[in-house]
Amino acid sequence: MEPAPFLEDIADGPEGAKAYWLRAKDSTRVRVGVWPAGPKGTILMFPGRTEYIEKYGRLARDLAGHGYGLLAMDWRGQGLSDRPAHRRDMGHVVSFDEYREDVDALRAVLDRLDLPKPWFLLGHSMGGAIGLRAIYDGLPVSGVIFSVPIWGIRMSGFLKAISGMVMGLSKPLGLDKNFAPTTGPAAPMEYNDNPLTNDRDMFNYMEGQVAAHPELALGGPSIRWVNAALEETAALMELDPPDLPMLVFLGSDERIVEPPAIHARAASWPGSKLHQIDGGRHEILMEGDAMRSPLVQMIADWCAEVITVQRKTG
Repeated sequence: MEPAPFLEDIADGPEGAKAYWLRAKDSTRVRVGVWPAGPKGTILMFPGRTEYIEKYGRLARDLAGHGYGLLAMDWRGQGLSDRPAHRRDMGHVVSFDEYREDVDALRAVLDRLDLPKPWFLLGHSMGGAIGLRAIYDGLPVSGVIFSVPIWGIRMSGFLKAISGMVMGLSKPLGLDKNFAPTTGPAAPMEYNDNPLTNDRDMFNYMEGQVAAHPELALGGPSIRWVNAALEETAALMELDPPDLPMLVFLGSDERIVEPPAIHARAASWPGSKLHQIDGGRHEILMEGDAMRSPLVQMIADWCAEVITVQRKTG
């Protein structure tokens, strides 16, 4: 664990954040960031595809107001972590097991980071799939929160119809390192009708971060990444739900992940709580104050409830 850069100029989070380099088992270098410790516990933030530590600065500030610290990861292939040799702006892994190696690298240093317990997992989008797998692998948390997790990938009818053929032919034809159909290199997004947030200030916050630090930009996924994601989400949905309290959020205006998969997983998970946020889009943690503040309050109240129950039951 060595000091790593932290882009304070774009984070807009609590003071005192630090970042570190970790080495995964396959020697991939990944970055972890930690905001000041909170007396009530620590949220382990597993970000989504394309994301990076500093994007969660404002959430760290919100959670600090409720007494919780925040840790966030740059997964391999994004943020400042090591990226694919063949193309830096493409999301690419051969298997989601590679992300498990990133989690293993984090678990190896958790105790050295002096993070107040209890620990809670918060997995957003792709981080929801990585996080769910980490729970099955024994990540030591007291409860788990998911924000629009990728437990199923939304595709058009046409893509669904051809996906099996495309995935099957891509590897033998040497095409699996190409961008997936309908995706491409990183490019600025227009606010109007964006699928991420209703709030222009938060949209500008996210776009401004990448404009200030283009090295954070990431384009679409490779065909192989999509295939790996489909394999992993299908495998996860076949498993019995973990024995942990779970809270999950889903926006009513979700256009990226597959909502039926979230509803199905929540319905099968004893004691889980699913909250549908009216009007929320994919970046539900990056909505305006009117939507985000009640959501953060729900997270804080739920964590407090879990802590109380677990103390009573020993």
